Amino acid sequence: MAERSFAKEVEKLRLGDGETFHGEGILAITKALLQCGVGYVGGYQGAPISHLMDVLADAQDILAELGVRYEANASESAAAAMLAASVHYPIRGAVAFKSTVGTNVASDALANLASGGVTGGALVIVGEDYGEGSSIMQERSHAFAMKSQIWLLDPRPNLPSIVKAVEDGFELSEATNTPVMLEVRIRACHLYGAFETKANRRPPLTVREAVDAPRRQTDRIVLPPAAFAHEQEKITKRWPVAQAFIKERGLNEFFGPQAGKVGIILQGGMYNSVVRALQRLGLADINGDTEVPLYVLNVTYPLIDDEIAAFCAGKDAVLVVEEGQPNYIEQAIGAMLHAGGAPTRVIGKTALPMAGEYTGQVMLDGVGRFLRENGPEMLAPEHRAPNRPREPQPAPELAEIVPQRPPGFCTGCPERPIFAAMKLVEQEHGKHQIAADIGCHLFSILPPFEIGGTTMGYGLGPASNAAFHGGGGKRPISIIGDGGFWHNGLSSSIGNAVYNEADGVILIVDNYYSAATGGQDVLSSRAENRSKSTNHPIADAVRGVGVKWVRQIDRTYDVGKMRDTLAEALTTPEKGPKVIVASSECMLNRQRREKPLMAKAVKDGKRVVKPRFGVDEDVCTGDHACMRLSGCPSLSVKTLDDPLRDDPVAAIDQTCVGCGNCGEVADAAVLCPSFYRADVIRNPTRLERAMTRLRQRATRALAGWRQRRRLTFAGDAAA
Repeated sequence: MAERSFAKEVEKLRLGDGETFHGEGILAITKALLQCGVGYVGGYQGAPISHLMDVLADAQDILAELGVRYEANASESAAAAMLAASVHYPIRGAVAFKSTVGTNVASDALANLASGGVTGGALVIVGEDYGEGSSIMQERSHAFAMKSQIWLLDPRPNLPSIVKAVEDGFELSEATNTPVMLEVRIRACHLYGAFETKANRRPPLTVREAVDAPRRQTDRIVLPPAAFAHEQEKITKRWPVAQAFIKERGLNEFFGPQAGKVGIILQGGMYNSVVRALQRLGLADINGDTEVPLYVLNVTYPLIDDEIAAFCAGKDAVLVVEEGQPNYIEQAIGAMLHAGGAPTRVIGKTALPMAGEYTGQVMLDGVGRFLRENGPEMLAPEHRAPNRPREPQPAPELAEIVPQRPPGFCTGCPERPIFAAMKLVEQEHGKHQIAADIGCHLFSILPPFEIGGTTMGYGLGPASNAAFHGGGGKRPISIIGDGGFWHNGLSSSIGNAVYNEADGVILIVDNYYSAATGGQDVLSSRAENRSKSTNHPIADAVRGVGVKWVRQIDRTYDVGKMRDTLAEALTTPEKGPKVIVASSECMLNRQRREKPLMAKAVKDGKRVVKPRFGVDEDVCTGDHACMRLSGCPSLSVKTLDDPLRDDPVAAIDQTCVGCGNCGEVADAAVLCPSFYRADVIRNPTRLERAMTRLRQRATRALAGWRQRRRLTFAGDAAA
C-alpha cells in the first residue's frame, strides 16, 4: 500500500495529440515515457523518485494496453541490469531510482551497460536527493556519469523542458549507443505545470515479441578483448557523436544578450534559482528575460567545447553555478579556456559556497557578489554595496523554552516498542555494540533511545557488525528492516553471517512494507498485491540460508516478550547468528487502510470501536519515565490545577491511535500503573447505551457523595 494513490491522476496519461496536461512533474515524466514509445519500465523507490514508482504501479493497466512491461525491481542494481534488454534489441527502456545511494548500488550494472553500449534507448531517471532536506550522505551523480561515460541530462525545472529531456534522452542514447542519465531534483519531481501532449506510442518492438526472436552480438558482451575495444569506442566514436548531437539539436540553451562583459554558465536544474536571483537584483523580469547572458547546461556531461568558448568570447568573467562538490564543471571549463588561450576568468566556488544546497538566499548572495566584483555597472545603486555581515538575531523566546525536536517515529509506530525493549535489556545486561541500518528504525539513534553507532548502507546493518562477530564478552546486535532485508540484506548480511559463523544477534524489523520510501509492498508484505507475489515470510528465508536460531514475534507492542526474547538471544549458549523477526504493521499504512473502512462502516450505521488511551492523573507520579522509554509524540505533559502537586504529569493528546505501547512499556518496566484504555464506540447497541446511562448516573451519585464527604471533613477541620 503506497503512501499516495495516483489512480485518478493516471487517467491523464491517456491524453492525445494537442491536448494539455496539467499536473505534477513525476506524472509528466511518465507521460513523456509513453509518448516516446518506451518498451519497458522499472526501478526502485526512494525519495524523490518514490512517487514515480507509485505512478507506474497505478498505471499498470495503461502500460499493459500499450504492451509496456512494468517491473518493480528488487534493488537499484536489478533495475539497472534490466536495461540489458536494450543492448541487443531496438527497444526503449527506462528505470528510476534515488541518487546517489541508488546509483552507488547500481554502479556495477551501469558500468557494464555503458561498456557494451546499447541499441535501443536506455534512460536512467535519477532523483537527485542533494541538500539540507536530504536523507542521505551528500554526493552527486555527476561522478558516475564521468566514470562510466554515461551522458547526463539536467533539464530546466519546468514540465515542457523535462518532457523534452525525456525525448532527447532516448534519441541521444540511440544516436550514440550509450545509456543516458536524466537527473531530476526533488523540486522538479513535485512541481506543477502544463505542457502540450502527444499521443502515446506502442513500442515498435515489444519485449514479448523480442523474446520470441533472440538476438546476440558477441562484441557487445563485456569480456576481453571486446571490453578493451569498448573503452576506445566510448572516446573515439560515441563521444564525438554525442557532442555533435547535443550541439545540432540545441539541447543546451542560451538566454539574454549574446554579448556582455560577464555571463553565467549554470546547470539546467539551477535555472529557476538563478533567474530568481537576477530578478531580485533588478536584472531579469517575471518572464525570465535577463540582462545577463546565460548558458544553460541541460546536458552537463559531456560538455561542448566550442559552445563554451563562443559563450565566453569577449567576456571578462563567467560565473559557473554548480551545486555541490567537487566542482567538475568549473574545472572542465577552466581547462578548456586555458587550453584555448582565452582570457576569460572562470569564477565558481569563490563566489558561491564550496558545498551545500544553493537556496534562494545563497544564490542571491553569490550572484550578487559576482556581479559587484565583475560587472557593478549592471547593478542599480542599492545593489552595488557589498554584502553586510548579518547581525546575529536574538533567539526567539519560543526557542529558549522548547527544545529542538529531531525526526522520530510516528505516533503508534510498531518499531518504538522494539527499542524500548532494547533499553530495558541494556539496563539488565549493559551496553552492547549495536549497528543500525537505513530505514525508519534509524531514528533509534536519536533521543530518547540513542541506540546504534553506525549505518553503512541499505541492508548492510548486520554486515557492518562483521568485525565484532569473532567472539568477546558480549554479543553484538545489528538491526535491519524488511525493505533492506529484501533489497540485499538476505545475501549481504544474513548469508554473510551464516557463512562466517557470526555469533551475534540480528534483529529484523518487519513492518510489512518498504515503509520509509512510501509504503510500497515487499516480498513479505501481508497484503494481497494484484500483480506481485507477497506473503513470503522472512523467517522462512533466513532458515533457508542456514540460520538455526530464529524467533518470530508477531506483535512488537508486547514489550515484555520483546525484552525476554532479546535477552534470550544474548545469553543462549547456541552458536551462530541469532535472528529475531519482529513483525507489526506500519501504523501509517494501517491508518491509511483502516480509516476509510471505519468511516464507511460508521456511515452505514455499523458498530465501530476505536481504542484510546489516557493517564489517570491521580495515579501518575510525575517522574516521566514512561516518556523516556516510549518517546511517542502523543505522550506529553500537563500541569494540574492542584496546589499540592507542582510537577507536571503525563498526558496523552488527541493524536493517540490506540496502539497501547505506553501502557505496555509502563508494565514491562514496572512503572506506575497510571495508563488506562477507553473504547470509543460509534453506533453503539441499545444495551451499550443503557449501560452508559447507568454508569453516568452511578458516577454522578458517587461524585456527589465524594463532594459531600469533602465538605463534611472541611467543616470538621474548621471546627
